[in-house]
Amino acid sequence: MPDDNSALAVTLFSEILTADQLLRNRLSKVLPKGMEISHFSVLNHLAFTGQERSPAQLANTFHVTRGAMTNTLSKLEWAGYVHVRPDWDDARRKMVAISPAGRRARDQAISTITPMLNEMVADLGTEKVRAVLPILRELRGKLESSD
Repeated sequence: MPDDNSALAVTLFSEILTADQLLRNRLSKVLPKGMEISHFSVLNHLAFTGQERSPAQLANTFHVTRGAMTNTLSKLEWAGYVHVRPDWDDARRKMVAISPAGRRARDQAISTITPMLNEMVADLGTEKVRAVLPILRELRGKLESSD
């Protein structure tokens, strides 16, 4: 039986990784020109939370290195999509907030990806999507707790 579980595990993660790659490819094609998935993800997070975050907090949220997050934030700041300011309580840290231009860029990205995502959900069926969400959330939780 261990071989059955091993094959099942490999098949599960192969499907997840392939779906991730295919979704990233599709998203990259429909996101506004010059916007990368990482840019959209950070803007979406900042818009959703409505709060400033430190680069370290953002790196932790997205499970990337601080260097990778600094690179993403530099590009977003250059584009005018985020404001980066010193932390008034700790001069060693910075704080990041979404700018009005960043909110508009995020909203434009949402409007360009929503039709594609809606089509996928419709093709799969809303009941199937609702059924798989708790399983995916549980899997994500297990993966996060093992970091």
